Amino acid sequence: MRAVVVRDQNASDPRSGAAVVDLAPPSAPSGWVRVRVQAASLNHHDVWSLRGVGLPADRLPMVLGTDATGLLDDDSPVIVHGVVSADDWHGDETLDPRRTLLSEKHPGTLAQEVWVPARNTLPRHPDLSVEHAACLPTAYLTAYRLLFTAADLRPGQTVLVQGSGGGVATASILLARAAGLRVWVTAREPERGAAAVALGAHASFAAGERLPEQVDAVVETVGEATWAHSLRSLRPGGVVAVAGATTGASADADLNRMFFRGLRVVGSTMGTWGELERVQRLLVTTGVRPLVDRVVGLEDVPDALGDLAEGRVRGKIVVRVA
Repeated sequence: MRAVVVRDQNASDPRSGAAVVDLAPPSAPSGWVRVRVQAASLNHHDVWSLRGVGLPADRLPMVLGTDATGLLDDDSPVIVHGVVSADDWHGDETLDPRRTLLSEKHPGTLAQEVWVPARNTLPRHPDLSVEHAACLPTAYLTAYRLLFTAADLRPGQTVLVQGSGGGVATASILLARAAGLRVWVTAREPERGAAAVALGAHASFAAGERLPEQVDAVVETVGEATWAHSLRSLRPGGVVAVAGATTGASADADLNRMFFRGLRVVGSTMGTWGELERVQRLLVTTGVRPLVDRVVGLEDVPDALGDLAEGRVRGKIVVRVA
């Protein structure tokens, strides 16, 4: 089968380690099912793997990819849930200390087929195109969990999304607006802020700018560069929902502010099968669809990963496999 693999790892030039190769179809553990991939999408997780973060070198070559939609052997259309928990784990899959994501221990989704536990497939709604369905399992699932599980937001409340250009940030804008939240964003460039407003944000502010009023929650994936602003922007009792730290993880916790104002910090990674089902239902019910930057083929993935690493992407890069 044709697949995109991490051949070697390079922190400064991640694109150079990606290769499109022919592989023998993988063997799968008992209870796993084959998904013939129709479409997948790219994530920063793929870039981190190419940089050597989270993927040990002794597992190379590893098939990249955490997102996919495709067909089971009986032609049933499904969406792949990329969080693989242990067989004996019960409850929230993301809290299993032994859980892994596809492409960390098991081959990922950027291939003509992928094997996953049967419990990791979700029936795909016929109203969703394969391109849109392929965007859900990482960025949109993560955004949903940040907004509605970690931050526990309700219609009418205000959320600040730090860094409007990223995949999770874009998903957060779309999902929050669809759910009746007031959505504010920060952006380093006015053009990115204007694009976020065109997408549905109610207002955009420069990075670090004082807001007109404090917010109920902050969606934080930027990290060190925006952390102080996130804490200053919260009302008493507010929450920072964190799912990334792309600019660094060594921010000042500002504990005096935290305890005096009763602030909460809730970490989150990906989401559960149930939350993935609810993301799909939200899209189908509201008519909101993921923002797609472009659709490419498997052979074009290394160059597309280079663009993702350099920030030359707005929305999701979808990989059409079949």
